[in-house]
Amino acid sequence: MPLYENVFIARQDISGAQAETLADTFTQLIADHGGEVKKRENWGLRNLAYRMNKNRKGHYVLFNIDAPPPAIAELERTMRINEDVLRYMTIRVDEHEEGPSPIMLNRGGREDRPRRGDRDRYDDRRDDRPPMDRPPMDRPPMDRPPMDHSPADLAPPDQAPSEAVEA
Repeated sequence: MPLYENVFIARQDISGAQAETLADTFTQLIADHGGEVKKRENWGLRNLAYRMNKNRKGHYVLFNIDAPPPAIAELERTMRINEDVLRYMTIRVDEHEEGPSPIMLNRGGREDRPRRGDRDRYDDRRDDRPPMDRPPMDRPPMDRPPMDHSPADLAPPDQAPSEAVEA
């Protein structure tokens, strides 16, 4: 029989237990049509990349399925009808991956990251940056001498410097 991977996203409004019950229903449907769910992973409540039907989160579940094509067609038909399923995707694969999926392997990464409280808030992080190519704006460039502004320099060209000082 052909091998498939199926991932479906259930609404955020249902509880985790209801999402498990929904997955049990789909597993039983596959078994009734002569197939078998080889592996089932509940990825939990995760953020969606964009809103779907006014939902920002969803319960993700992965199935590795060994079933005939009519069983997959019935599974997808049932998922289309079920109002708790936001999206589903079924793909045919040559072989199932052994061990946990990459999503499950990545879940433990939060313990490895430093907590916000562990960081020094007033740490000067600018020391490791490379120097800027331009000089700062408060200093004149090095290739020109500094300009001295006298009142005569600020006078309009049609007036004499003495008139500019008196005004």
